[in-house]
Parts: sequence; C-alpha cells; structure tokens
Amino acid sequence: MAPQVLICDDEAHILQAVRFKLQRAGLEVLMAHDGAEAWELIQQHRPDLVVSDCQMPRMNGLELIERIRSWEPTAQIPVIMLTGKGYELSPELVHEKLRVAALFTKPFSPRELVAKVQQLLAQTQTPAAH
Repeated sequence: MAPQVLICDDEAHILQAVRFKLQRAGLEVLMAHDGAEAWELIQQHRPDLVVSDCQMPRMNGLELIERIRSWEPTAQIPVIMLTGKGYELSPELVHEKLRVAALFTKPFSPRELVAKVQQLLAQTQTPAAH
C-alpha cells in the first residue's frame, strides 16, 4: 500500500500541481481546500504525511497543525508547511512548538517538495507502521 499524503491549500492550482507530482512519485494523495476540511480527512484517514498551506479560510495551517499535534493518534505525523512570500513565522513556533518538518515559501519547486516528502516518509516508514 502506497504511503498517503494529505495536501491542504486554498489555491486550486497548487493542489493540482502538487497532487500530480506526488501521484507520479507513487503516493496516494488526499486533497483539502482549507484546514477544517483537512482536519476531517486527517481524522478519517490518518495520512502518513501532511502538506499544509499556512494562510487559509475557516482554519489556517497553524491551527490545523496544533490540532494534529494535540491529538495522540496524529501527534507524530510529519508536516510540511507552505507559506506565502513575505509571511514571517517564528522559527521557535514552527520548528519547536509545532514540530514542522520543513517550510517551503511560495513559489516553490514541486520537485523539491516531492523530494522532501519522500525523504520524510523514508524516515518514518517502519514495518510496524501499517
């Protein structure tokens, strides 16, 4: 069974581009258009990794990651965060408190994002995980 990645972004073209690249890399992809939709999918499917935009309607990326980290079944899921250019996040908040595995600033290279996803999945996949 292929690892499952959830992508969450309110920009449809980013969702489609990242989905296409991840699927070509052999991964199963779930998509959400905001943090609230992503949280519902995370509770239902427990993906192996989450890629989330920071600025979204209904529930932003920071709120989503706080929920992921505060619920024991999902607390260890690796998260990659996407941010808009010029949107400053404190390294203490992102890396220490929320334990974000990687931060990509838009515009980003989908190829580099896929490489980071694969690297993180390789680090977290163990025979007992599934």
